Amino acid sequence: MKKSEFEEKLKQTAAAVKDSRVKDAMLYSLMAGGKRIRPMMLYAVTEGYGLPAETADAFACALEMIHTYSLIHDDLPAMDNDDLRRGRLTCHKAFDEATAILAGDGLLTYAFETAVKTAGVSAEQVLEGVRILAGDAGPDGMVLGQCLDMQESVLTDWEALQTIHHHKTGCLLSAPLEIGAVLAGCDAETCGLWRQIGFDIGLAFQLQDDILDVEKTAAELGKSNSDERNEKVTGVSLLGIEKARTLMNQLYDDSFAKIEKIKGFESDALTGLLREVQHRNH
Repeated sequence: MKKSEFEEKLKQTAAAVKDSRVKDAMLYSLMAGGKRIRPMMLYAVTEGYGLPAETADAFACALEMIHTYSLIHDDLPAMDNDDLRRGRLTCHKAFDEATAILAGDGLLTYAFETAVKTAGVSAEQVLEGVRILAGDAGPDGMVLGQCLDMQESVLTDWEALQTIHHHKTGCLLSAPLEIGAVLAGCDAETCGLWRQIGFDIGLAFQLQDDILDVEKTAAELGKSNSDERNEKVTGVSLLGIEKARTLMNQLYDDSFAKIEKIKGFESDALTGLLREVQHRNH
């Protein structure tokens, strides 16, 4: 699946919502670009197992909707209070705070309405995929990570920060890998291996973000650097930039090695995508 093809699928899916100011805000944030890493990871897993792209379409759109909802809410004044996202005004700045909250709510709920329309697999597989997505997005997953991230008192050491990254970032990077395995009919052990790989990639990804926040300007990144403004503890501030970079690369490389050993899986599409992620500059 090409990114441009997914963009069109995502646009068509979101366009089915009834017209309103909330829909305008949903589309403003959802179609603002972005790397689309999570849906592309899902497509790469299903491709590696020989499934047609259509099998992943609904969950791919759902993943991006949930990711976008999380960004809209993360940018709000009550959270990180950011003005810039993906090179333009954040949703609450372009519209207003109430509309941004509703746009996030709309994307979150519409994601599940979309996911259940998955075709080509059993109802049991769709249900398990929805369970994974809900768990990784919810109060034991990404929401917990956001909650912990807002509690400065819990950020005492690297272990505590890893717990935050595991939930806030790792869950939604683990979900596409595990859901892809479920759609391919993998056993529980293999799905669990994909889940752990996703958490390792999530930690690497977050360390990479922390490094880029230090090395790049807000204009280069296309988003506000609220971590620095809010004096938040990061992997770089705890480990130092060189140790953080070394750990990041090790986590990526270890993940590639594990992926290439999974039986019955053609890894080229996924490892190629993740190597591009590893060497991103924004």
